[in-house]
Amino acid sequence: MLTREARHRPRLAARAVRHCREADDAKARRSVLAVTEAMRLPPFRVLEGARDGEDRGDAALHELQRGVEPLVPGACEHDDGVGVGRRSVVRGGPDEEDGDRDEPEPDEHDEGGEEAAHEGTTVPSHSVSGVGVLFTCTGQRVDIVTSFRRAGARTVAVDVNPLAPALYHADEHAFVPRVDDPAYVAALADIVAIQDLSLVVPLTDLDHGVLSRSRDEIGALVLLPGAEIVDALADKWLAHQLFVERGIGSPSTWLPAAVPEEVDYPVLVKARRGFGSRNIFRCRDRHELDFFLEYTSVDSMVQVCCRGEEFSIDVFCDLDGRCLNAVPRTMIESKGGESIKGMTIRDDALIEVGRHVSETLGLVGPANIQCFREPDGAHVITDINPRFGGGFPLPTAAGSRYPELALALASGERPDPALGDFRAGLYMTRFFSELVLTAGNGDSLEPFAEELPEPVVEP
Repeated sequence: MLTREARHRPRLAARAVRHCREADDAKARRSVLAVTEAMRLPPFRVLEGARDGEDRGDAALHELQRGVEPLVPGACEHDDGVGVGRRSVVRGGPDEEDGDRDEPEPDEHDEGGEEAAHEGTTVPSHSVSGVGVLFTCTGQRVDIVTSFRRAGARTVAVDVNPLAPALYHADEHAFVPRVDDPAYVAALADIVAIQDLSLVVPLTDLDHGVLSRSRDEIGALVLLPGAEIVDALADKWLAHQLFVERGIGSPSTWLPAAVPEEVDYPVLVKARRGFGSRNIFRCRDRHELDFFLEYTSVDSMVQVCCRGEEFSIDVFCDLDGRCLNAVPRTMIESKGGESIKGMTIRDDALIEVGRHVSETLGLVGPANIQCFREPDGAHVITDINPRFGGGFPLPTAAGSRYPELALALASGERPDPALGDFRAGLYMTRFFSELVLTAGNGDSLEPFAEELPEPVVEP
């Protein structure tokens, strides 16, 4: 049995570390205030060990947003749209939302997903002097933000929603206007300039279009392919046409008015701009097809059902469109379009599919390629998301080192391709976690618990 002293030793050690950090926190606060003065913004809030969550837009959230307006110049009528918070940051295990998952729809604009957060320690993180990275539409992608921090990045996360959990896992965070606000790009550019950031990594699809067209205005490397590719991949019908045009296998697909009389059922009615498996309807015959085409309220297309096994391939490409690595994984179980159970596999054919597709399209940075291996052995592509996918923790655990590759590109390096350099046979299984916040100093939010759980295992 442990003595009282032994039982309390870890807590006392953590408390000692926190006390040792007080001087550094005071110094950081003075530095932040100096920057704030130059920006003519209200002082950045210095939070003690934080994160944040997110939500969507009900009355309670509006009430909360009104409460933080003094901290968020973007929410004030005559300000320039950016409010930055600095905190001792929690290191954590991954959180997520799927890139292939549940993000808010453009008209719900939350700039992030709307779910739970993840875990981390209470000891303030050490100061980071690496490449500065801006994460946009961070939502609940705690897994990505924390992975970049572990890779040595200095992280700044932004979202329109003060309850976006990933905000509170970054070194600093800011609240910005909605993606469809004309001031959105200018707000990002201000943060990039003042925080001296070198890389912009969008974490959902919501701002891909505006970011791909505003590279020169933002002042940092935007980890996205060209606007024409971004636009095509955002619309599943245009993506199908692009795949066919570039010689990439794609299931037979038609617009509603062009569906032939003789079709091999079942077929799918799919939203052209859908995500998270929303607005997808399986039709067993012509009667059901006609019904769901009339029933759906969004622009849709019709696609034959693939009969083979589904895989995801997480790829990463350099600025010249060279595929640096491709990590295939199985789709053991998914929910709402999000992978919640899967396994990395070493399959040379799938690795080659990832390389060929990404280089044929000229992808830049991360992408998640969804494909089926049909009974005849052919591979057909059903979707490509030009961002880190929802299964990001799995290729990361397998040694893909995608955050390190991104930081290398931002530093002007040209890493060599390392196709197949990852560990196969790793399983991922997901669970829920949460972040409880309480009112901090002034109108800020900070974690309610003094101590937050550590990740089960470090990658």
